[in-house]
Amino acid sequence: MSEATKKRVAVLISGRGSNMASLIEAAKEPGYPAEIVVVGSNRPDAAGLEAAKEAGLQTFAIDHKEFGKDRAAFDSALSAELKKHDVELVVLAGFMRLLTPGFTEEWEGRLINIHPALLPSFPGLNTHARALETGVKLHGATVHFVTSEMDVGPIIMQGAVPVLDDDSEQTLAARVLEVEHQIYPEALALVAAKRTEINGMRVTIVGSDDLDDDLIAPTV
Repeated sequence: MSEATKKRVAVLISGRGSNMASLIEAAKEPGYPAEIVVVGSNRPDAAGLEAAKEAGLQTFAIDHKEFGKDRAAFDSALSAELKKHDVELVVLAGFMRLLTPGFTEEWEGRLINIHPALLPSFPGLNTHARALETGVKLHGATVHFVTSEMDVGPIIMQGAVPVLDDDSEQTLAARVLEVEHQIYPEALALVAAKRTEINGMRVTIVGSDDLDDDLIAPTV
């Protein structure tokens, strides 16, 4: 696939950017339908910015602290910076900011996020601890389109892991993170290749193969 036909993608981070790294690696493949053109952060000291530079990518930082409580002003500056790079798709990879409706509406259908839980279960923070406390047998990660309501947008892809009897929050989080690194590049590829169709809260994948097997945990 030529560079001209690939979707231009921005990855937004707030920390080390482990999901960003998996996306950068996937985008190295010649046939991958997306090109990461810039990595941005709301924290100038985010470790992932240096990793992105080492990968040869352009970066930017817009310090949210300079905007005080004016979230709309920050989001306006962020959107303007994305447009400078001719960005077509925006990927949130540990971007710890609540985006305003103005921003999510402007980028509607072109803005995706990954959440460490099987939405609609456990939106928000501390998902692994809450999964253990609730006693669910399956946990995982969700890639979804972003809307003005937090962790509620149409679901593109999910990956599940079993919750083991001896799991701690740390061991469960590590296993979910492996799933995140698998499904995020795959989900971005689907969106970039225009294989996703949104109908209300449902996302249909064009040309997908339905799974015949049930996901059951624990097995006995």
